[in-house]
Amino acid sequence: MKYLANVTTLEFSPEKCTGCGRCVEVCPHGVFEINEKKAHITDKDLCMECGACTNNCEFGAIKVNSGVGCASAVINSILYGGEPACDCNGTDSKSACC
Repeated sequence: MKYLANVTTLEFSPEKCTGCGRCVEVCPHGVFEINEKKAHITDKDLCMECGACTNNCEFGAIKVNSGVGCASAVINSILYGGEPACDCNGTDSKSACC
């Protein structure tokens, strides 16, 4: 599932990557793959900014602001029920995504 194009906070530093593959294991949307003994981003727009990759990368190669934007809205809708709402009109600073 893709969210919004070109808005994810995901940053990847290939020079810090050791190719351990942990990001591939923990990413629920297949954002990473191992190719030539290093991780690579398959499609940045697949990132839901959950933070699993950042929390599990021991080498600091991956950074993402977890729980921001529309990914947070989707997760909150699952946890608390209702439709995902990222309040793009800006009235709720906790869930603003735009």
